[in-house]
Amino acid sequence: MSKPHPRRRWEPDFLGEGFDQLTLDLPGGKIATLVRYTPSDPQSGPAPSGATADVLYVHGWSDYFFQTELASYWAGQGARFFAVDLHNYGRSLRPGEEPGYVQDLSDYDADVGAALEAMGQNAADARPLILLGHSTGGLTLALWAQRHPGRAAALILNSPWLEFQATELARRVISPLVSLEAQHHPRRPLPPVDPGIYTRTVSAAFGGEWHYDTEWRPVRGFPVTVAFLHAVFSAQATVAAGLQLQLPVLVLLSDNSYLHPRWSEDAARSDVVLDVNVVAHRALSLGSTVSVDRIPNAMHDVFLSAPAVRAQAYNAITRWGSGYLRALPSSGKARVPED
Repeated sequence: MSKPHPRRRWEPDFLGEGFDQLTLDLPGGKIATLVRYTPSDPQSGPAPSGATADVLYVHGWSDYFFQTELASYWAGQGARFFAVDLHNYGRSLRPGEEPGYVQDLSDYDADVGAALEAMGQNAADARPLILLGHSTGGLTLALWAQRHPGRAAALILNSPWLEFQATELARRVISPLVSLEAQHHPRRPLPPVDPGIYTRTVSAAFGGEWHYDTEWRPVRGFPVTVAFLHAVFSAQATVAAGLQLQLPVLVLLSDNSYLHPRWSEDAARSDVVLDVNVVAHRALSLGSTVSVDRIPNAMHDVFLSAPAVRAQAYNAITRWGSGYLRALPSSGKARVPED
């Protein structure tokens, strides 16, 4: 019989002042890592004890949380900001583990559940919860919200991977073959398709703006396994059937895609991962209250775009929140604070 883990404590995070991390123990010996932002500058927003909303951010494929500006924005909106590095990703990745390996996106329910417990979201007087997900993280949170109705007050998706780049028809043709292969060889890697263009647009090492750990966010991404693709296809099929979410949803997308194997300056002004028109259409399957905001010249991670572009994205959230979030009932978990 294994010994229980000692109670974990918050420790300083490598992102610097105001950021702490907490290791979350999961079933099967896995871990996730919760990061919180506690600004010391009073201009950055109210102290956590005075915050009246919680934001939980979930990263995408081959990724982890490092977007400090995003945390600062939410603090300025009067919210407590948290981000979780899912198991087998980023801060939670341990030697010998397969980066990003998962067989079903619902496997991340344990990660999200542990994060919410550590945030105090299981208390009767918990603050309103705003879920924020990027790419595969957006797909994951959309389905989590369907399985856990009433837990979140709002859902914000940053370029969510809601549909296969080659359209629904291609996914439906390929999916049975992927499913069969996943039953017999789930860990089999698929041929790499990422030429590194996205990294070239983002990384400071190649002329971009951002510094990050390339072990946790490789130049060409993690190897894609059959199991992972099967998990994504299954989740996308569920979205296509209609999630009927009963909460306001905001989807942020670029106004253009650049899905070509060769470098062009257009890549720095486009989503080089998803077909944004396909995703915009599929977003309508999420629920009855869905807003799609197309941000001109945005990249795949809208919040890693050029400064003026991501300023538009922050303004879009603020503008959307001034209507939908304040229109929610004024009691319990449904109220989000004024600016």
